[in-house]
Amino acid sequence: MDRDLLDQMFRHAVAEAQPALAVRLNLPPRPLGRTVVVGAGKASAQMARAFEQAWDGPLSGLVVTRYGYAEACDRIEIVEAAHPVPDEAGFLAARRILETVSGLGPNDLVVALISGGGSALLPAPAAGLTFDDEQAINRTLLASGAPIGVMNLIRNQFSTIKGGRLAAHCAPARVATLVVSDVPGDDPALVASGPTIPLGGSRELARKYATLYRLDLPPHAQSLLAGEDNLPPRPDDQAFAGNTVRTIASAALSLDAAAALARQNGMEAAILSDSIEGEARDVAQVHAAMAREVAVRNRPFAKPVVLLSGGETTVTLRGKGRGGRNAEFLLAFAIAIDGSDGITALAADTDGIDGSETNAGAFADGGTAMRLRRAGIDPLAALANNDAYSAFEAIGDLLVTGPTGTNVNDFRAILVR
Repeated sequence: MDRDLLDQMFRHAVAEAQPALAVRLNLPPRPLGRTVVVGAGKASAQMARAFEQAWDGPLSGLVVTRYGYAEACDRIEIVEAAHPVPDEAGFLAARRILETVSGLGPNDLVVALISGGGSALLPAPAAGLTFDDEQAINRTLLASGAPIGVMNLIRNQFSTIKGGRLAAHCAPARVATLVVSDVPGDDPALVASGPTIPLGGSRELARKYATLYRLDLPPHAQSLLAGEDNLPPRPDDQAFAGNTVRTIASAALSLDAAAALARQNGMEAAILSDSIEGEARDVAQVHAAMAREVAVRNRPFAKPVVLLSGGETTVTLRGKGRGGRNAEFLLAFAIAIDGSDGITALAADTDGIDGSETNAGAFADGGTAMRLRRAGIDPLAALANNDAYSAFEAIGDLLVTGPTGTNVNDFRAILVR
């Protein structure tokens, strides 16, 4: 019963973030000239379909999404590429997108449909770097445990499309960006590394972060980072004057929808935050401590209650197991509440894929650790090996939804009876 409610809340949160209605409500004014649509991300194909269905006028364009996430469109070409590590299809798509927006005039409009995942889907290495270099940079960042803002600042140093460069390439055409946000705090410049929105942040700061997180960058990337070539455009660059940005779906809106569903089912809901960051296993410890406090002392919230949170945790790879950040969160959470009664949790990625695995997330409760031990799995050893997926798969507690068509990042719900 409790798992069913948590499952319903997750699906309700995902439904709230679907692009169809959000796109229709945020259409830009029609231009005097051409309308060209470009985009990238896990939700970009759904956004493209919604846009061409709602747009009253001619248009053309090209959007790249993750393999398995395509939607049928009539006027916008949809191509698929790899995520989270870029592949040649993404490399070619990025080049074609730059060609698509070349030569536009001041009366033309570029509509950029941007959602999470676009960083990997638009690999466009800077001069002096190879595609292999960009793949290596991405792998290094994914394994570093760095927060999304740090990763994007560093990615932007090595790209010809990220950090506002795509919008600069569109000038003098006006750019209207519609964003499905998957980042803590919903800063649109962080979504997909902001191809149409300059992030800001200096080359010197990027160097400091690379040292702080001990990034093992390829030699050519190290050389570029040490110099001042290929600097990202500044936010006050005149190339961006007149451009517009709208965030049309976010974790905050999805958590509100989940909370409303809980209350309809007679359960109070408390939204802790929509922008939680940090190491997944550390965030799990804090959530577990709060859940135990509610279960034992009925504070700071009275039972029964659902604790909700969103954001994007990170995982520093220590082992060679399988599992995304939500499964890792739940495994650490299960260890921390081992033996506790009345606590059930779900953690999942709203795009339907937790990291690079086939599940959206998983379920855990006070008996999870015991069930793992009975299955011959040491929970602590599994966590040390970053093998949360295998652990939850062994006891049948994975949540598998397939691609959802949207992406507003992590969803966590903890029910305390």
